[in-house]
Order: sequence, then structure tokens, then C-alpha cells
Amino acid sequence: MPLTKVEFRAGINKEETDYANSGGWVDGNLIRFRKGRAEKVGGWFKRGTNTFLGIGRALHSWISLAATRYIGIGTTLKYYVAEGDNYYDITPIRKTSTNSITFAATNGSSTLTVTDASHGAVNNDFVTISGAVSLGGLITADVLNQEYQISLVTGTNTYEITAKDTSGATVTANSSDTGNGGSGVDGSYQINVGLDTYVQGTGWGVGTWGSGTWGSASAVSALNQLRIWTHDNFGENLIINVRGGGIYRWVEDNGTSTRAQELSGVTGANLVPTIALQVITSETDRHLIVLGADPISGSSRTGVIDPMLVAFSSSEQDLVFEPLATNSAGDVRLSSGSFIVGGLKSRQEILIWTDTSLYSMNFIGPPLTFAVNLINEGSGLISPKGAVNAPNGVYFASKTGFYFYNGSVQKLPCTVQEYVFDDLDLGQAFKCFMGLNSEFGEMWFFYPSITDGTGEISRYVIYNYEENHWSIGNLVRYSWLDAGIEDQPIAGVTTSSTQCLFNHEVGFDDYEDPMTGVFIESGDLDITEGENFAFVKRIIPDVAFVKTSGSTNTPAMNIVLKRRDFPNQTLTTDSTTQVTESSTLSNVRSRARQVVLRFESDDDATTDDQLGYKWRLGSTRIDLQPSGRR
Repeated sequence: MPLTKVEFRAGINKEETDYANSGGWVDGNLIRFRKGRAEKVGGWFKRGTNTFLGIGRALHSWISLAATRYIGIGTTLKYYVAEGDNYYDITPIRKTSTNSITFAATNGSSTLTVTDASHGAVNNDFVTISGAVSLGGLITADVLNQEYQISLVTGTNTYEITAKDTSGATVTANSSDTGNGGSGVDGSYQINVGLDTYVQGTGWGVGTWGSGTWGSASAVSALNQLRIWTHDNFGENLIINVRGGGIYRWVEDNGTSTRAQELSGVTGANLVPTIALQVITSETDRHLIVLGADPISGSSRTGVIDPMLVAFSSSEQDLVFEPLATNSAGDVRLSSGSFIVGGLKSRQEILIWTDTSLYSMNFIGPPLTFAVNLINEGSGLISPKGAVNAPNGVYFASKTGFYFYNGSVQKLPCTVQEYVFDDLDLGQAFKCFMGLNSEFGEMWFFYPSITDGTGEISRYVIYNYEENHWSIGNLVRYSWLDAGIEDQPIAGVTTSSTQCLFNHEVGFDDYEDPMTGVFIESGDLDITEGENFAFVKRIIPDVAFVKTSGSTNTPAMNIVLKRRDFPNQTLTTDSTTQVTESSTLSNVRSRARQVVLRFESDDDATTDDQLGYKWRLGSTRIDLQPSGRR
């Protein structure tokens, strides 16, 4: 028989059985489909050499009037503004203690007990100490006067820190460290850190240890919420909010050495919400919109979140929230659902999701300012970062599937839906997020996997909205920012136990290492509906290799031939053939009713030969001959 050209359908399909998906792909990793062909995804590289503290779960970019590029980074511990390769800590200060801090050291221990009345700190909070003098021995003034992360809160007036020198190395007290640090010790406490693991509900036991009274239920606050930041610009200034916490403003004119300040405490603030779930700027009409605000009671705010209340400032005034006949400030309460999950700016409207429904918020002018319309019930948002704007509309995920909105809500047909949502760790679903990779017309959805069992993001699914197909894979990322203001997509990453940003679609490697575990596997191929056995003796590969400019490496990949006689039988690997730029044909021998082709990276090659290239599949030809019925 002549050679058979094998043309596979684009995309991964896990809704069909492997046998039913003959002519398609059933599994893959770090593969995208472009113009219908499978290829290795682009690589990534660390952005600069610096790192930051905490997992970066939220990214936001903008350009100042002076053409300075900034990236806002909300982490589980802090908030940073990145300018170039430098990260500047602008985390708001919660409390400043003046001349009130003392220390106690123990000979032979690096643990210092700090006394500060009603400090309000929780475990892992940060405090910057100044004005201290030496305790008399190895615990010098330089050791004390720096930023510390609180290791253990031992009471309302005391906590512990681990002494360190200015390089971060631990310092152990000696017998001479008998002082208390002097009478002029100040402390600046950043806002409480909150949680890095999602805890559902607000009942007893929710939140950080010691954050509430014994036996009482917790109100919605930053202490019992997964620490997720939202951010937006009001002019050149940055408005930030940590879910369940306060609203803060960083003034760009004041520079990166200044911290964000609580908006309600700024001079001229008029009934600004003191606590919220999210902030959004309505750009065309210039309102600051607060989702999940605390309501007005008399001449002040209650300080307790109403999880369904939407408050908005007067136009052009981010400090004025008091509704008056002379301004456009006001609020509206949503009715469908139990709490607001998130919001997103879309074309000429703001979309707001509760746990069960989708609303559209449109500026209509006085006297009502905004019209809020219920668009859909039964399609709530899976997480605060679970939606993204694309050129053709808005994509979002619920707890049961993927949806598309462009005036109306449609559920997306998905060939990997059960694979994703049956494995999605709903207990940590608030960590899920969507990102756009617009260069390739892709929506990426990252999620924590039950199978992987880490409780953190470990897998992704890609939807190509230009070509309408899906792919899957394993990749640990915590946040995503599409190219636009930045030249490449950017992701929050952990590497070597430190937190940083990676530029994506840069080269073809995993930072400075080869990208391993890249593969795509077909469904079962057979002859005459599986009635006859097939004999395979030749494969002619059609693979294009693209190398990094100037690379002298020898790119290669493998074709793996697998077989079985019945659909439910375990696959047996018959051969693995290396394919290079000069490969012509591969002689193989396999006899079975069904055969499977797997194309994979050559992970056994030398490290150098794995670097600096990608591969793209064409039309592979296979010598597939009938070989009888027995």
C-alpha cells in the first residue's frame, strides 16, 4: 500500500474515548495549535535579577504622562510597583507606634520578644523598627533597626521576631544582650497579611490565629480572605484594594519611595468606603467604583462589608462618595447571589459577577448615574480573576464550565471540560485566573489540580478563540499580564524558592534550562474500522525546527509508536525514533489493530542540544498496511 498521509484535527479532545477520537489528539503538554498545526509553546525568561516577597497573584501595567512604564504587583505579603527591573515596596502602613517598643533577648537564642501595646499584628505581618539602640552584645542597633517579618504573635501586646543582620543572616544573642533597645523605639506596621490559602465562609475558625474574639463568627475582612489585590488607575495615580480590606492610593508624583495611603484618610475624603472586595475605574465617565463596599450610616461608613453593595464616587473625584443633588456619587445593591466575586471593564460597560449571576453596569447620567441590569443567572464567576477581555468579547469561568459574553452569555463548547473541572480543586478555586495571550489569539486559564494535590496553581487550559480549539498542560503560574504596554506577556512565578516575574514568548526554553516534558499524543489509528490488524514498517516525519538566532545546537524530537488490539487495552510502546533536521524516514515494526503516535521533546539528549529551539508538526506519512484478521 502507498504511504498514508496522517492529518490530525487541531486541538485536544478528552470528551471522546481515545478510539472514538481517531484522527485527533487526546493529550499534550506545552503545546499550542497554530493554523491547525501542533507546535511547542514559546519559552520564558526571568525579568531582571531582582525578586519580591510573597506569591504575585495580581498584575497591572500602565504608562505615566512622562512615559514611565509601571507594573503593579499584588502579592500574598506585600504590594510592589515595578519600574524597570526594580521592585518598590509601597504596601500601606496600618499603624505607627512612637517611643513604645521594647525588646527582650535570651542568651544563645535568635528569638527576640517585642513588646508594643495593642500592636494589632498577626503572624507574618511586617514591621519596620527605627530608633533602637544596642541591647549590649551582638544584638546591635543595626540588627534592630530594619524591617522584620513577625514570626509569632504571643499576645495583644507582644510578638516574636528572629534577629538578623543587614544581609539577612541570623544573629544569636549573647550574655551581654540585656538591654531593652532604649526609650525612643518606633515601629511602622504594614497592613495585615491575610491568607495565602482560601478558606470558605466566615464562621468560627476562619481567618488568621488571634484575629478575632474567641468563639465569634468572623465578618468579611482581609484576615479571612485569600489575599488577592485589585488595582486600577485614576489618572496617573494607582488605586489598590486587598480583598476584604481597605482602599489605598499611590500618588505617582510622590515617587516610588512613598507608600500607598488609605483613601478614606486622605485630606478631602468624603464618605469614602473603608473596606471593599474590589475597585474599578469607569474610564469614560471617570467614576471610582467599589464592589462590596461598607454602607453609609448617618455621617460615616459602617466599616463592615456589604458583599452585594456597589458604591461609586462622583465623576472626576475619587475622594467624594457622599450622594448629593450636586454630584453623581451613589450606590446600588445587587439582588441575585450572595456576594460579589469580581468585576471587569468591558466595552462601554462594567461587568459584575456574583457567585450565581452576571450584571451589566452602564453610565446613563443624572439622576441615577448608573443603570445596573441582570444579564444572566446561573453563570457566576469562579474567582475574582476568572474573567478576561478579548478582542471579540469577554471569556469567563464558572465552577462548572467556560462562558463567553458579547451582549449575551453563551456557554462555550469545550473538548476538555470534564478533564478540567472534574480535576479542579474547588476548595482553592479563588486562586484560578484567566489571562490573554493576544499574539496567538489565546485565552489561558490556570487552575489548582486535585490530582497534583498541591493546593496551588499547577495546570492550564488554552482556548484559541481565533481557531476554536483547546489544549492543556502543566505549568505553575500565579498571575498573568498580556503584552501591550509590556512587550511580552508577563507571569508571576516561583523559582529557586523566590518570587519573580517571567517574560513569556521569549525564545524556546524554560528560563536557563531546557523546556522538558513537551509532547502531543494522537488518538488510535486503525484500518477498516479495526477489523484487520495493521502492520507499520515506516514513518516519514514532517517536522519543522526553528532555532534561536545564532544557535549551533542540534535540534531533535522523538516519534513514539504505541500499539494495542482493543480500545480498553493498555498501550504498549513499540519504538522510539529520534527525528532531526536531516531525518528522512524511520524504519519501525509494529503489528496491532490500533496504533498511536506520540511526538515529544528529546529529553534524553545532552542539555545543550535541548536548548534554543522549537518544533512544529506538518503532515507525517505512515506505511500502514493490513495484516489479516488474526
